[in-house]
Amino acid sequence: MPLWQAVVLAIAQGLTEFLPVSSTAHLTLIPWFLGFQDPGLTFDVALHVGTLVAVLIYFFRTWVDLLLLGVGRDSLFGSFDTVGPDAGPSPAGPPRTLFWLLVLATIPGGVAGLIFQEQVATVLRHPAVIGSALILLAIPMALGERMGRLRKDLGTVGVGDSLWIGFAQALALIPGVSRSGATITAALFLDFRRDAAARFSFLLSTPIIAGAALKEGLGVATSGLPPGQELAFLVGVVVSAVTGYLCIALFLRFLQFGTFKIFVYYRIVLGIIVLALAFFSSLASTA
Repeated sequence: MPLWQAVVLAIAQGLTEFLPVSSTAHLTLIPWFLGFQDPGLTFDVALHVGTLVAVLIYFFRTWVDLLLLGVGRDSLFGSFDTVGPDAGPSPAGPPRTLFWLLVLATIPGGVAGLIFQEQVATVLRHPAVIGSALILLAIPMALGERMGRLRKDLGTVGVGDSLWIGFAQALALIPGVSRSGATITAALFLDFRRDAAARFSFLLSTPIIAGAALKEGLGVATSGLPPGQELAFLVGVVVSAVTGYLCIALFLRFLQFGTFKIFVYYRIVLGIIVLALAFFSSLASTA
């Protein structure tokens, strides 16, 4: 794999893992659009490791506090419901059970992944499925943006909220849905502020990304890296980590004053393009 292709895919992963536009869709569609050879499972693992590093570094203080509160200790940093990693605590304060609520919200996606892993890796990666999912999720996202009262922060998360968002995350197994898009949309319907919805989504992404990277990594541990591709893989990890960190930081700041409308429009336009290309491609193959 040429180095520039590794950079393109790593930037795509770092951006789309956290923006509500579906990383799986983009990593599937970019090689299709540009005629890349499929880089394979091992490179996919490398990109996920990069975004895992990004989210762990950005939310390091938050995760320390979550773990401390989860075992009944006091918060060390007070870094909850904030824009930046060094910002102060939320006025409402985090619930001591927030760590366990995140664990609870992870369960539906984990169970669904185990049940439907074969379908996700095969038939659901068809461009027609991706294009349809991009458009279909844009509808509830627009409704959540319009109907949500945007008044709740992380201090108000409860068991019902976690389960609702967790089941929404399970839908993101369908390529094109977007994990962050589904979870943020679900949180908007629960009246969470945009930045709080995104923050909960990003925290929830940590165990999911870690689990996916570990599962896929175990599958390729015995085979090792493809010969001569060590630099491409290193660049992929670093670029996806840096891009992911910047994306989280800028996106949370954007949501202090911006809305999700731009992502609704983007999903619809991209979905239409994908469906059109899939249609014409099928016509060409049968001609």
